[in-house]
Amino acid sequence: MESTIPADHCKFAVPKKGRLYDQVTDMLKGAGVQYHREPRLDIALCKDLAMTMVFLPASDIPKYIAEGNVDIGVTGIDIVEENGDLEVQRVMDLGFGKCRLCVQAPVVKGVKDVRELAGKRIVTSFPNLTKKFFDPLDEELGVKTSIRFVSGSVEAACGLGLADAVVDLVETGTTMKAAGLEIVQSILTTEAILIANPQSTHKNIVDLLKHRIEGYITSKKFVMVSYNCSPEILAKVTEITPGKRAPTITQLTDGGHAVSSLVKKADVAKVMDELHLAGARDILVLELSNSRM
Repeated sequence: MESTIPADHCKFAVPKKGRLYDQVTDMLKGAGVQYHREPRLDIALCKDLAMTMVFLPASDIPKYIAEGNVDIGVTGIDIVEENGDLEVQRVMDLGFGKCRLCVQAPVVKGVKDVRELAGKRIVTSFPNLTKKFFDPLDEELGVKTSIRFVSGSVEAACGLGLADAVVDLVETGTTMKAAGLEIVQSILTTEAILIANPQSTHKNIVDLLKHRIEGYITSKKFVMVSYNCSPEILAKVTEITPGKRAPTITQLTDGGHAVSSLVKKADVAKVMDELHLAGARDILVLELSNSRM
């Protein structure tokens, strides 16, 4: 694979499958990173950047980046923490792929205190984080928790009699509940993050990608609200729409003002109601496709 990548290219690691793959590819498309991936190939050349996309298992991406095989990539906080001895730069949090790493036990067991599981059998795909969590409990209680690694289908371990509890990721909780498990305690909150090799020689591209992705994320979180108002209520309405930094205010020929301001999508209906009650008129909401702040 290395021989097919131009020597001067920055290498970007993308999770090769699953929901994280879909979310990362949508993000890259929105950020203007253009490439075409041929079926069954794990590399793709970018059209407008000196960069090659490399498709890897998300669990391997921190290792490839730390060792300098790849310059930048996306994985989860949980995976970086599980490989805590690897040196990578956390460039930015991406706001998707959010879930929790939790200790889970069978509902029928009625476990309410995680101390009840110390010294028992735990199955997980995160043995290092699990050991780090249980070690203080083992020391306190004078026991030794048995931690067994499995690469998948962790939630089935209790039902198969392999474990007394599991440590696994919980997003919606549907899989956990279907397996008859419940959360006893959360260990870690995680989401997708952009990481880079601190010694990468492609810092210019890393910085460019960071700005592009920040612009895309802003465009997904905010809309532009535009409205007209009289001078008498300008101070009041701009308090309602202070913007991400500050609103843009333009003088109109009739003595009034036109105001444009970024507003969080989740708040836009409430903000429009408040503007209308305050006396603003011609209130428009404009979707953003991208931005630079």
